Amino acid sequence: MLDEMDVKILRILQHDCTRPVAEIGKAVGLSTTPCWRRIQKLEESGLIRGRVALLDPVEVNAGVTVFVSIKTDQHSLDWLDRFHAAVVDFPEVIEFYRMSGEVDYLLKVVVPDIAAYDDFYKKLIARVDISKVSSAFAMEQIKYTTELPLGYAGGGRDKARKAPARSAGVERQARPRRSPQVQEAGTGRGPAPARKQGKAL
Repeated sequence: MLDEMDVKILRILQHDCTRPVAEIGKAVGLSTTPCWRRIQKLEESGLIRGRVALLDPVEVNAGVTVFVSIKTDQHSLDWLDRFHAAVVDFPEVIEFYRMSGEVDYLLKVVVPDIAAYDDFYKKLIARVDISKVSSAFAMEQIKYTTELPLGYAGGGRDKARKAPARSAGVERQARPRRSPQVQEAGTGRGPAPARKQGKAL
């Protein structure tokens, strides 16, 4: 079970895992050694799965995102094994889900352009039989973050509802200006009440 200190550390690491342990400890109110031990424990338990660098997809020529919906009439174990193996082999597929509802599988594919996606599509259907493929190209990325919500960690939904909202580490989203009279989202607090002035008795 995570405690409040673990959550604070994880929030910092999700935002920037390159921060020195001493700096993280200072931010959460721990000395360096206890902070390092907590991080090590989180890594050994598998809760921290790894530390990576987030690349700019445009700079590496993979700026086009395609969501590929797949339907199939085949559900044998042999077909599933071949399909899964084929999809995993493609580096263009960065997310792969088995879905409920009308769509059987959903892929998130990143490529340089439409021609590159067409090549990917031809290679995919050459390796495995697929009943129906539908592709949707993302026109604009409105929000993107790798940070998981930590309000549910260790305290359940009730604690998450009371937790104040915090900005995501790699989230890119404009913040509208608000009137001082508008209650801050997620804090549960409105503007401070006016103080009554009077003479002390």
